[in-house]
Amino acid sequence: MCPQSDAIFPQFKTYDRALRAAGARITRGVSYRVMLEAWAEWAEQLAISPGKQAELVMRAWIESGRFALDLPRAMANEADKRAVKPTEDRRFSSPEWTKWPFNTFAKLHMMSEDWWLEATRHVPGVAQRTQGEMEFLMRQAADMWSPANIPWLNPTILSKTAQSGGVSLLRGMQNWWEDLGRELSGEPPAGAEAFVIGENIVTAPGKVVMRNDLMELIQYAPDTETVFAEPVLIVPAWIMKYYIFDLSPEASLVRWLVARGHTVFIISWKNPSHRDRDVSLDDYRLGGVMAALDAVELILPERKIHACGYCLGGTILAIAAATMAREHDERLASVTLLAAQTDFADAGDLLLFLDERQVALLEDLMWDQGYLDTQQMSAAFNALRSNELIWSKMLKTYILGEREPMTALGAWNSDQTRMPARMHSEYLRGLFLENRLSAGRFAVEGRVIALHDIRVPIFLLATARDHIAPWRSVYKLSLFTDTELTFVLTSGGHNVGIINPPDAGIGSYQIETRQPGQRYTDPESWAAAAMPRDGSWWHAWQRWLASHSKPARVPPPSMGAVGKGLVPLADAPGTYVLTS
Repeated sequence: MCPQSDAIFPQFKTYDRALRAAGARITRGVSYRVMLEAWAEWAEQLAISPGKQAELVMRAWIESGRFALDLPRAMANEADKRAVKPTEDRRFSSPEWTKWPFNTFAKLHMMSEDWWLEATRHVPGVAQRTQGEMEFLMRQAADMWSPANIPWLNPTILSKTAQSGGVSLLRGMQNWWEDLGRELSGEPPAGAEAFVIGENIVTAPGKVVMRNDLMELIQYAPDTETVFAEPVLIVPAWIMKYYIFDLSPEASLVRWLVARGHTVFIISWKNPSHRDRDVSLDDYRLGGVMAALDAVELILPERKIHACGYCLGGTILAIAAATMAREHDERLASVTLLAAQTDFADAGDLLLFLDERQVALLEDLMWDQGYLDTQQMSAAFNALRSNELIWSKMLKTYILGEREPMTALGAWNSDQTRMPARMHSEYLRGLFLENRLSAGRFAVEGRVIALHDIRVPIFLLATARDHIAPWRSVYKLSLFTDTELTFVLTSGGHNVGIINPPDAGIGSYQIETRQPGQRYTDPESWAAAAMPRDGSWWHAWQRWLASHSKPARVPPPSMGAVGKGLVPLADAPGTYVLTS
């Protein structure tokens, strides 16, 4: 009988894993094998589909004929809608693109882009997932080779370069050299140094009232003579630092809530290192959400708590709330989920390349490092909006020599955190790959939990242009709960849509409440029926919090609970937020 080789020669398995981890470092955790296999499947099936080939040939002939008929008008710069295809594409929004020969460059590119995208669709024998992967890859290629991204074909670049006498190119080279040096030395992007935590950002007064190995709990100082009885606990995502909720004084959701009489607590997550490789997803529930609830209860005994979670923090809050409902823990007054998914079947383009092979590659990388690094995460997120976050930014900064001013939100976005190896693996497998939470297969402490058990009111918010948590995916929570649920769809993206101070006078939102027992409404019907409202959703949420609180206001609580062991440890923003 041959013994198992793993038991006798584990070093060989370790060697293979180390080799795969080294390759993953080079590709920043992206499995290019997935892309190659998608391309191979599509090319093979297209090669044996003569009907689809004939359709593409006919489409090419028709579009070429239309282009030839429109060419004289384009050469004459006539304002004819057929000369340049009407589009909302920001790549060709400049007036220069309507003039010869650039109007033909734009027209040819959009024709080619449409043709290649059609080539990826409805190919017999190609799996739906592969079709989605190929469409994503074609869009990436189209963005890369767009004439808007080729300096000598872009009229705006040519004009500004000529006007500056080539000085813009020199400034662009200086910008590139500076950014390269900053990246190699691990420094933040240019301009971020102007935003200093505790000085001009993250300045809301408060105290760290509890600290453990996973997080610090910050209690904010009151700003009114009386407050609502029920406090608000905010659970941020630990993929980023918490202070998106306390940016500049003008864009601080924390300050805004405190000024309206809410007692606010927030979790500041620790930035993990290789020593935290074995921290689990459930550790974030226990050492994060539950530990914070216990501390708030000590400070404000016999008070129900409004719990709010953002992004991944919202997902773990939903898990915690369902577990509390199972255990008859009734400390929550309500649950607010901001851009947080509980069902991952329609998680957008991020899900396309997240299969078993990709997760295995990330696991090898995290096994070697103990965590997933910030650059390895940002590469994937940037690819979802490559035209906005990569190509147009590169052209503006390195060709035109125009560096966009750094903002408080931009400085926060560059101050990223790592993800512990075990937690991230459990998150990707249990939620993204297997979608256990909404399927009724997610176990906490050995027993399955159900979102349907949550009985407290829910305020569920999604953003219209979210590429990380698509709004239709967020909306699906309404399928798995039967409590009062207020759904809000706000303008903006994953971050900008959340931080929308009312004084800015921008943005819009739609809001409707579904009562228990009410029939399900699909997302398209909901969006068509819900009346658009101008302004920030912050007012709507604050009114909702007030309506689900006791009407009588009470004196503000003390900072911490000294007699119960919760002695204030430091001033806000604490120490964990400062670690890089």
